[in-house]
Amino acid sequence: MRNFIVIVLLFSFSLNAQTIHVGKDHPIKSIKKGIELAKAGDTLMVHGGLYREGNIIIDKKIVFIGKDLPILDGEKKHEVLSIKADSVVVDGFKVIKSAYATITDPCGIKVYNKSYVVIQNNVLEDNFFGIYLQNSQNCTIKNNHLIAHGREEQQLGNGIHCWKSNDILIIGNRIDGHRDGIYFEFVYDSLVWRNICTNNIRYGLHFMFSHSNSYITNVFRNNGAGVSVMYTKNVKMFNNTFDQNWGASAYGLLLKEISDSYIFNNKFISNTSAIYIEGSSRNKIEKNQFNSNGWAMQIQANSMDNEVVNNNFKGNTFDMGTNGTLVLNTFNSNYWDKYEGYDINKDGVGDVPYHPLSLFAVLIENNPSAMLLFRSFMITLLDKSEKVLPSITPDNFIDNKPLMKPLPL
Repeated sequence: MRNFIVIVLLFSFSLNAQTIHVGKDHPIKSIKKGIELAKAGDTLMVHGGLYREGNIIIDKKIVFIGKDLPILDGEKKHEVLSIKADSVVVDGFKVIKSAYATITDPCGIKVYNKSYVVIQNNVLEDNFFGIYLQNSQNCTIKNNHLIAHGREEQQLGNGIHCWKSNDILIIGNRIDGHRDGIYFEFVYDSLVWRNICTNNIRYGLHFMFSHSNSYITNVFRNNGAGVSVMYTKNVKMFNNTFDQNWGASAYGLLLKEISDSYIFNNKFISNTSAIYIEGSSRNKIEKNQFNSNGWAMQIQANSMDNEVVNNNFKGNTFDMGTNGTLVLNTFNSNYWDKYEGYDINKDGVGDVPYHPLSLFAVLIENNPSAMLLFRSFMITLLDKSEKVLPSITPDNFIDNKPLMKPLPL
């Protein structure tokens, strides 16, 4: 009986909803006036044009629709759109020129402590922060294009910023030129799927203290660094592309103090260091492609119980790097293009183990300037000698079952 009453009330509520039109050719010309007149459940249809109305606050459950991409201009003085009601939909606007302030973090669109908000099909350009979720739940950010033009990190906020939130969906967004493309802090049980993060000054994706999230089929290209994962557990990263993240301290993926996570079927192409692991444990890195990176993986000696299995390593300057002699991680059944062993019984597995850590990689770790000698005859001779009679590289830094052919990933 109770469910029947709820359904009747919702149906009655939807029958009473109306559409309010705002625009220069309509009686209502102000967005703020339209919001004032709207009731919960109404649709506010804003027609194309330029709207400079300061900080627009949505404090009712309405559907806020833009037709012909109306422009909401903060004039570098205001936060443009503030959402302070549950179940608001924002769809089809161009939001530009929010204020700049490091204390209040003004945004193009900011959600304050609300749930079930949907922000989709918008263009956000030249804002301090793009879209910001503060202490929010069950929100969706979908198919937006966020663009910023700052040149220095301190002049920019993040494209999509989520703080102290859970059950967030971030799907199909394009994020260019911000400080971090996507930033999570204290965010749980959320999904980041099919986003493209390029040319962001610091990271394409940066998350801290954000457990049990999934990052699937995203592209992180030509950022200051690709993805930084810190102080987090139970992360799933599947089918992502980490591409062209170059720089003196750049990497495709940084794992710092990460545990119990699964990195599966990703592509790491042309990064300074594809994966850099520090202080992390019990992570599985499986069926990934490492192509044409400076270092495919750098695993610091304070990491343990990580498993590297069934990956392809092709065309990397160094397959592995480390900063110590203690090796507490395992490497099994990977394909290494530098492997020169043999397979007499033709079972597809090399008959002699492979040591992926070269002597020159060890030397570079302690003396970066030695990179000047790369590809010299003397270094080649040293590496060949080390493979025959290992003396400096750790004995247990080894793949006992190297594959003779790359996996069809």
